[in-house]
Amino acid sequence: MLRKLGGFLFETVQVVIFAISIFLFIYLLVLQPHKIKGESMEPNFHNNEYLLTDKVTYRLSEPQRGDVIVFKAPPDYKEEFIKRIIGLPGDEVSLKEGKVYINGNELKETYLPSNQITSPGRYMLEDKVVTIPEGKYLVFGDNRGHSLDSRAFGPIEFNKITGRAWIIYWPVAEAGAVESPNYFF
Repeated sequence: MLRKLGGFLFETVQVVIFAISIFLFIYLLVLQPHKIKGESMEPNFHNNEYLLTDKVTYRLSEPQRGDVIVFKAPPDYKEEFIKRIIGLPGDEVSLKEGKVYINGNELKETYLPSNQITSPGRYMLEDKVVTIPEGKYLVFGDNRGHSLDSRAFGPIEFNKITGRAWIIYWPVAEAGAVESPNYFF
């Protein structure tokens, strides 16, 4: 009787340890849940939505313009922000009359409301061309009037990116894959 109970407990402990190991592997290396806090990504992402962040994609390929990412934000890199990649390494980016220009061409952002303007900030000034350094990315919130982003703190380093927003899973009514836009100039 004690032998059967001991065997059962041993097998139970093995299953629990195995399950925890799989969870930690997935959580640390593959996918991580994040909660959207605030309105900086409205109207495409809403306050208190939950999403899964893909942590593998950028180990295999480079971030692309339009990708929605989670990253450790300056100045102390403790808090994580969610924003959209606008400028890639080597791009020349400028703001003119509320519009974003990449390498001299207006960026058509079809995911934004048509009346939304992109105001300058401490880093991105009106009519000033900024060249994005190698290994860095310019990120903006979709709700440009209510977003602390690269217009204020400048480009973010690749190694500060936690991952790419992959799937919204809560609330269920909003669940679905996070898509990157097709830009045209």
